[in-house]
Amino acid sequence: MILILSQPPMAEPVTLPEFKNHLRIDHALEDTLLSSLISTAREYLEKRTGLALMDQQWRLCLDEWPEDRCIQIQKPPIRSIDEVQQFGIDGQPNIVAQSNMLLDGKSSPARLFVGPQLSPGQMMNGIEITFTAGYTSASEVPDALKRAILIHAACLYEFRGVVAPDMQPAAVPNGYDALISQWVRRRI
Repeated sequence: MILILSQPPMAEPVTLPEFKNHLRIDHALEDTLLSSLISTAREYLEKRTGLALMDQQWRLCLDEWPEDRCIQIQKPPIRSIDEVQQFGIDGQPNIVAQSNMLLDGKSSPARLFVGPQLSPGQMMNGIEITFTAGYTSASEVPDALKRAILIHAACLYEFRGVVAPDMQPAAVPNGYDALISQWVRRRI
């Protein structure tokens, strides 16, 4: 099972003016840096939680259909299944009819039930599921997650001269884990 980001989010859950207000900055000299820190903090939070915070498109690649016909998608919240393709032995894709699928996008992980299908002809990554995940607007993102982004980006801003950009995130601020705890995936 492979997850590939096809289309990154076009917006951030925290705006530049919100972040500048949080830092009490009233000039535009560092707007590019501040925007990149917001993106870095969002990406880190998405990796820690498995969530897709803002509207983005993903591709899930599978080798075979599961026996129980239930595919778990670990990128909540799932808004829609855009397309399901199964590749034949010749490498040509065949579209699986949407009427043969049922999505439970509210559960975590999301579940996609697919009717009986033939095995793909391609041995590896013979099935591709393209889906849209994330919230449609920043107002839908839980406040605790936005607060986590704000305090993490502020921490990154504080360490901006000490740690090289490719070494970020340098630190996670106190209280960050408590803010995101209910969304963190736990494995047993």
